[in-house]
Amino acid sequence: MNESDVSAPSPITSYADAPTRTLTASGTTFAYRELGPRGGVPVVFLVHLAATLDNWDPRIIDPIAKTRHVITFDNTGVGASSGQVPATIEAMADDAYTFIAALGFDRIDVFSFSMGGMIAQDLVLRHPDLVRRLVLTGTGPRGGKDMDKVVGTTYWDLLRATLTRSDPKEFLFFNRNDTGKRAAKAFIARLHERTVDRDKPITTRAFRTQLKAIRDFGRSAPSDLSQLTLPTLIANGDNDRMVPSVLSEDLHRRIKGSELIIYPDSGHGGIFQFHANFAPIAANFLSP
Repeated sequence: MNESDVSAPSPITSYADAPTRTLTASGTTFAYRELGPRGGVPVVFLVHLAATLDNWDPRIIDPIAKTRHVITFDNTGVGASSGQVPATIEAMADDAYTFIAALGFDRIDVFSFSMGGMIAQDLVLRHPDLVRRLVLTGTGPRGGKDMDKVVGTTYWDLLRATLTRSDPKEFLFFNRNDTGKRAAKAFIARLHERTVDRDKPITTRAFRTQLKAIRDFGRSAPSDLSQLTLPTLIANGDNDRMVPSVLSEDLHRRIKGSELIIYPDSGHGGIFQFHANFAPIAANFLSP
């Protein structure tokens, strides 16, 4: 049999089927997943507060992985990654860079959500030649007005979720009207489509450290986002209680040439509620 008779295995394009791998760099063992065809510029996903590998919506990941090499990973000290959660967003960005460099990439695209969008901004500012295209969703700029109130909002919604035996993301990410409640239930169900090799949940200590880092980011002096000249797509719902929707508009004003999408009747998880519309837009924006 010659080489032409042996076909290469088809790439995994379903996030539910992507195996969890590990990589050690600078003393930290990072847990990560890869899917989609290899080659070209990969898309690295930067995740939200308290999130592990299992918190990415497959209806967002899978459409992008049809044509792109997608990489997700657990931040330091979260899920199956070792170490302690950094105390600042800047340090989280440094850890993300360590992971990306250890994989051997010097050029990537970034898809980020919420806290991941804060990390993404610092990553681009600290390594301006690293990121080719940037997606910022459900997030805001350093020093953004009322971003530091995320602590009170988060603990209030954690209480509401406990009292109703619900997932906190149903309160934090979605409106509490009929439309939002249906979208929340569908989103939570999608997060459980993966039934094997699931990640470890974040610890309480790690969660509190991340939350304080976000609060401090919100109270810090603004970054000079005029330095960001790369193509940038910004999206959010019109009623984001965690990172106020006006901060997405603020990002749009600060990042020259950026695109902005605001989804109606939706909250922090607007891109998940409107995944059928947003995923193709994001995939097209990130196309080679």
